[in-house]
Amino acid sequence: MPTFKDRLAHAWNAFMNKDPTRWDYGTAYSNRPDRIRTTRGNERTIITSVYNRISVDCSQIDIKHVKLDDRDRYLETIDSGLNNCFNLEANIDQQSRNFVQDIVMSMLDEGVVAVVPIDTKVSPEATETTKIETMRTGKIIQWYPQHVRVKLYNDRTGRFEEITIAKKAVGIIENPFFSVMNEPNSTMQRLIHKLGLLDIIDEQKGANKLDLIIQLPYIIKTEARRQQAENRRKDIEKQLSSSQYGIAYTDGTERVTQLNRSVDNQLFTQVETLTRMLYSQLGLTEEIMNGTADEKALNNYYNRTIEPIMSAIVGELKRKFLTNTARSQKQSIMYFRDPFKLVPTTELAELADKFTRNEILSSNEFRQIVGMKPSDDPNADVLRNKNLSPAKGEEVVNLEGEVVKEGDNPNKEVQNGSKV
Repeated sequence: MPTFKDRLAHAWNAFMNKDPTRWDYGTAYSNRPDRIRTTRGNERTIITSVYNRISVDCSQIDIKHVKLDDRDRYLETIDSGLNNCFNLEANIDQQSRNFVQDIVMSMLDEGVVAVVPIDTKVSPEATETTKIETMRTGKIIQWYPQHVRVKLYNDRTGRFEEITIAKKAVGIIENPFFSVMNEPNSTMQRLIHKLGLLDIIDEQKGANKLDLIIQLPYIIKTEARRQQAENRRKDIEKQLSSSQYGIAYTDGTERVTQLNRSVDNQLFTQVETLTRMLYSQLGLTEEIMNGTADEKALNNYYNRTIEPIMSAIVGELKRKFLTNTARSQKQSIMYFRDPFKLVPTTELAELADKFTRNEILSSNEFRQIVGMKPSDDPNADVLRNKNLSPAKGEEVVNLEGEVVKEGDNPNKEVQNGSKV
C-alpha cells in the first residue's frame, strides 16, 4: 500500500499541475479540423445521408490482421500495429471505427481515397518490410506514374499538408460504384444537379416577394406613361414595406393579379425517379435508410453494397501493407461480419441449440455472442453434442486439449479409439 509520502510525490491534478512554460500548443480551431467534409455541395442534399448510412454499416464490420492455416482458413489474430489501427485506434484523433467510416465516406465522395501510413518503424519507401503504427486518410490531388500527391492532415502541426509518396507505400482504394456515383454523367451526379436546381427554386419561393401584376387604366407605350407606371409600382412597394400589416391601397380602376401558382416543370418527379434509380443501382431501399428493412432486404444490401466496398478495402490493404514474405507466412487481412446482429432474440435459443449440438460453437463461445461472461464449467469449452453422453473409456477434450471428462456409458462403443 503506498505511503502518504508516495501519494504526495506522485499526486497529480488536471487543474493544479500546470506547466507555465508550455503555452504554445500549436494551431487552434473552434471546430475539429480533420472531420470529414463532403464536396460539391453534397452536404445540402440527401446524398450525404446515403454516404453516411453506407459508411456506418461498413465501420461495424471487423477488419483483422490474421494468420491462416494450410487451407487458407482463419487461424488466429496477429497482434500487430496494423491490427491495432483497425481494432483500437488509427491515430491520435480517430478510433478504429471512425477511421473505417472516414475511409468509406471519403471514397464514396471523391471516388478514390488514399490510406497513408503516418508512423512506421521502417520507411515504407526504403524497404518492403513496414511496421505500421498509425494511419490516416488523404485526398489524392495529383497522379504520377509511380507516385501520388496526397493532401492529408498533419496532427503535429494541426494543418493540412501535401506530400508526394510512392504508390507502393500507400493504399489507393477506388469506389467499386465509381461509374454510378462519381462519373460526371452518372446517376448520382445527375441527382445532385437536380436537387441543386430544386433548392434554387425553393429559395426563390421563400424569398420576400409577392409576385403581383398591376393592370393600370391606361396604355403604356410612351416613355412618360412608362415612367408613370414605374412611379406607381414604387409607391405600392413603399406602402407595403412601411405598413405594419403589409396593407396598400390602389385606385378603383386598377386591377391586381397575384401569381400564386408556378408553372410545373416536372423537376420533383425527375428527382423521385433518379432517387429510385440510384437506390436500385446501389442495392438500397427506403426501408434500409429508415431502419425498417427485413432480414432478406438487409442480406441483399450487405451482399450487393457492403461486400464490394469491404473487399476493395481489404484487397488493397493486403496488396500494399503485407509483404511477399508475410503472405508466404500465411498472413492476411480479412473482414468479419457478425451474422447474429440480424437475428431476433426469440430465435437465439433455437440457434444456440443447433450450433452447439452440431459442434460448431461451444457453450462459452455462444455466451459471448449474447453478451454473457464465460462459464467456469470446463464442459462449456467442449465442442460436442451435449444431448449425447460419451461412451465408456471415451475422453472429452476441451478447446485447449485438456481432458475434462471420461465417458462411463457402457451402452456406447468407441469406434477406432477416437476422442471427442
